[in-house]
Amino acid sequence: MAVDRTQVLRSAAATLSLRATATLDDVARAAGIGRATLHRLFAGREALIRALEEMALEELDAAFDGAALDEGPADEAVRRLVAGVEPIAPLLSFLVTENQLFEGEGQHEGWARLDARVSALFRRGQEEGVFRIDLTPAWLTEAFYGLVGSGAWAVMDGRVAAKDFQFMIVELLLGGARRSVEQ
Repeated sequence: MAVDRTQVLRSAAATLSLRATATLDDVARAAGIGRATLHRLFAGREALIRALEEMALEELDAAFDGAALDEGPADEAVRRLVAGVEPIAPLLSFLVTENQLFEGEGQHEGWARLDARVSALFRRGQEEGVFRIDLTPAWLTEAFYGLVGSGAWAVMDGRVAAKDFQFMIVELLLGGARRSVEQ
């Protein structure tokens, strides 16, 4: 029987997003395969995490493309971006806690590319007079990721209704980032 690698990754993403400390046995069981089969696909936890990272980067790139970050008012692009990343938010919230992905020479250039795209959106909003200029685009980018990750955890934990994910993130992020008339 052929094992669908993508399906195993999706199952691993769901399992690890809900419980970051899940063992490889837990991941294999959730995927409906044996530990040996999982090990044939991924040599260990680090290889699995790297494969999840690659999948997430591809999906985030697609979400960013779909959000058309260069089109229309910047605040509307932020709304589209939050909506676009919602399906991948649980995996993103897990991956940002994996220090090995962001340390040293092994950091995937995809993260820097995504950061640059979000920062460019906030910079554009500042140039348009929509966003505050006293908050750097880098800080607004970190705030975006932080809110998406926190929102995903709150939904997974049942503290926030899934239907409120986009609204709460957009309102808090834009509420803090929008330039007021007085400025």
